Amino acid sequence: MRRLIETTFRFQELQTDFKTEIMAGVTTFMTMAYILFVQPAVLSACGMDAGAVFVATCVSSALATILMGVMANYPIAQAPAMGHNFFFAFAAVPMIARSLPEHAVVEPWQVALGAVLISGLIFFILSYTRTLDGLIQAIPASLKNGIAVGIGLLIALVGLQWAGLVVDAPGTLMRLGNLHSPPVLLALFGLVLTASLLALRVRGAILIAILVTAVVGLPFGFTKYQGVISLPPSVAPTFFKLDLLGAIDIGLVSVIFTFFILDFFDTVGTLIGVSEQAGFIKDGKLPRAKEALRADAAGTVMGAFMGTSTITSYIESAAGISAGGRTGFANVVTGILLLLSLLFSPLIKMIGSPLPYTMVMADGARLELQLYPVVAPALIIVGSFMMSAVTRIRWNDPTEALPAFLTIVMMPFSGFSITEGIAFGFISYALVKTLAGRHREVHWLIYACALLFVARYVFMAD
Repeated sequence: MRRLIETTFRFQELQTDFKTEIMAGVTTFMTMAYILFVQPAVLSACGMDAGAVFVATCVSSALATILMGVMANYPIAQAPAMGHNFFFAFAAVPMIARSLPEHAVVEPWQVALGAVLISGLIFFILSYTRTLDGLIQAIPASLKNGIAVGIGLLIALVGLQWAGLVVDAPGTLMRLGNLHSPPVLLALFGLVLTASLLALRVRGAILIAILVTAVVGLPFGFTKYQGVISLPPSVAPTFFKLDLLGAIDIGLVSVIFTFFILDFFDTVGTLIGVSEQAGFIKDGKLPRAKEALRADAAGTVMGAFMGTSTITSYIESAAGISAGGRTGFANVVTGILLLLSLLFSPLIKMIGSPLPYTMVMADGARLELQLYPVVAPALIIVGSFMMSAVTRIRWNDPTEALPAFLTIVMMPFSGFSITEGIAFGFISYALVKTLAGRHREVHWLIYACALLFVARYVFMAD
């Protein structure tokens, strides 16, 4: 068996060995396992069953990760993407809820899963064509980086709210929460601990910090011990519950487009970034890139059927590559660990359950909040990671800077809408470049998308 594995995954050619690949797979799992706590918390906020989402996340991530390893022979793991899950829960679902009939028999999240499936199928079909290559060239770097930064701000803002560090305030966007509140102090402890572990380059820093913060919260009742190991919860509440016909509604074109764009550029960016680090890119090209894209798209399709948001390549795979991972067998190891995680559902429930809390402000106002002090620090940290893309925006060129800026600020300031950020970015890019007499720099796809977004706003106005 060992020799078969070494031959199948080309250990000798890629100058690796059995032990190194196992350690790489374990390392990648440790760095990405926080999503198992975060994903149920995020999607349960839009009405989905947390236990079913946990199972769907484990199974679809494991299958997609193993598929990537077998098809493309790359140690690049797959899981629900941060940012995509927030778009799903806080933008797509509320938008769908507003458009559904009053007595609709389907839930908004079921329609959103249908939109995820369609975007995954489009991605999968296009991976057999050259269209994706053209799309990579069409969207300018300023908008790509602006989208990443805007999503990072959105994630961080949700993390700050879930920590109780900022709260809604009448007449303003929000204000500082009560820093004397015990759950807020617990979240601050988790934030400092996570940052410290990351600074010390501890593998699995986010996962370790989540577990330690949960233990610290036990004596205060902010986390409640519910066991560690049990049989997995039922996936029935979300399994094959997607509403495909509802998602085909013309009003959801922008939602499907956003899911697709986010998935595509997250995947391409991660594949290129991680592959550069590992030395996979040869003569400026990534071997087996089509196979990697298909595995990623297949993961999204499987996730939609199981009941979770977009599955994509995980940048945390860089940790496993740093540990020496060079083949898809590391992914097989990561996938097996994701499946074994199914046995730890009580731990996930303990950490990811919301904490009802009454916060008393300095002016005597009492706010009824749903806090997540254990997982909130992870969101703030992930948001900070995504801010690094802001340095790659050409701020000295107004035709690049303004569209990127609008993309960034509209996401957190337009009601947690990634769609609005992308729409304002595309429209302003096409408009400013044209008015500046630089229309030749704008790909026709940008003009087409800008017109579609303008039509969407006209339609909304009606």
